[in-house]
Amino acid sequence: EVQLVESGGGLVQAGGSLRLSCAASGFTSDDYAIIWFRQAPGKGREGVSAISRDDGRTYYADSVKGRFTISSDNAKNTVYLQMNTLKPEDTAVYYCAASYNLDPRGLPEEKYWRYWGRGTQVTVSS
Repeated sequence: EVQLVESGGGLVQAGGSLRLSCAASGFTSDDYAIIWFRQAPGKGREGVSAISRDDGRTYYADSVKGRFTISSDNAKNTVYLQMNTLKPEDTAVYYCAASYNLDPRGLPEEKYWRYWGRGTQVTVSS
């Protein structure tokens, strides 16, 4: 069974940085992708960034391009989201999700992702 566990959230001032981690386990092949979603209070889940496990291609929402970087340490089965120049509007619960055989190009919406972590809170103060 695939399991995803997020960590690294917290409270940071605007302009600061955080690095989120998504520790993954249980995959039986490399043909999967991992995505970070976020959900602000009263809003739906928004795809932020995704990475393909097999070829390392990365994708970003326009709202975070140039500020966030997704990466993968395959030896540790962990995906990271480095978040720089944080803004108050980045405040949300951040979730990682995964699915086999899913092209993450365009950041597919949440209904296409099978496995989910429980989320980690990121709060950016102004």
